[in-house]
Amino acid sequence: MTTNRTIELLGAAVGEGAPDSRCRAAPAVLRRWGLARRLGLRGRRARWGPSVRSDLALLDLGPLAVVSEFSPRLAAAVAASMGHGRLPIVIGGDHSCAVGTWSGAAHALRERGPLGLIWIDAHLDSHTPETSETQMPHGMPLAALLGHGPPQLTQVADDQPKLRPEHLVLIGPRSWEAGEAALLSRLGVRVITSTEVGERGFRDCIDEALARVRDATAGWGLSFDLDALDPADAPGTGTPVELGIRLDEVAAALHGLAGDERFVAGELVEYNPALDPQRVTAAAVETLLSAMLADRPPARPDRERPALQPGGGAA
Repeated sequence: MTTNRTIELLGAAVGEGAPDSRCRAAPAVLRRWGLARRLGLRGRRARWGPSVRSDLALLDLGPLAVVSEFSPRLAAAVAASMGHGRLPIVIGGDHSCAVGTWSGAAHALRERGPLGLIWIDAHLDSHTPETSETQMPHGMPLAALLGHGPPQLTQVADDQPKLRPEHLVLIGPRSWEAGEAALLSRLGVRVITSTEVGERGFRDCIDEALARVRDATAGWGLSFDLDALDPADAPGTGTPVELGIRLDEVAAALHGLAGDERFVAGELVEYNPALDPQRVTAAAVETLLSAMLADRPPARPDRERPALQPGGGAA
């Protein structure tokens, strides 16, 4: 590796933020399946750290209560991993776990500067309770990280927003509601829709995103929702959307990104083993992590790129 940090896989065993809670089993299933060993066979030395589990005793109080109790504990695990000089890779779990992951990372970086984040997803995940029809927390993590939503989610680890709009880039959304799109547009968040990805290519979009999240930040991370992929490559996820990004293109573009010393954490979410009997999606998880944790990125072809444009909402 180009960095000496130990790669630590942290389980985020939470599924109650989504309609299908069975993704709660993802960390345990992937651990039994031998994910760390499989990465080792590819030359990516990773070890399992602690798994944080949601408290099922809170189910009667509703999904928000479960996620609100879970998030600070995951945030503490991520911050501790970073504090010990490790590279945490959170394995979820539904995408509500992102509140804990990136609250912990932002808190750990707070004295050094802001956090940058690339968010790869078929959805915007930027609802607040006022705009969400389902009220499911897995549709709210980005809004919460930007400081919008219930205080149980916005004030995890500390009471400050965890992300600034200019330090966030979404790639791949192709399904959203008007309310969440309006919030991101108003804030000026850069959203690269799946249509734009198809026109430009995923690698070019990643290059733009990297330039943005590395600019004036103390470190950056990547949150990857498996529903960003085409269902042909990742059927085992709870909210698949047709015409996603193909696995080979994503793996090639992400190759070696974790070798950047300013890469502080990663997250891979929404794996539902109950929907993946042949472990096709588990193999996609292995492929993505193996690419991201490779020794170094491949050489990018030299080409001129257009100047970055401010803003760029989803609508």
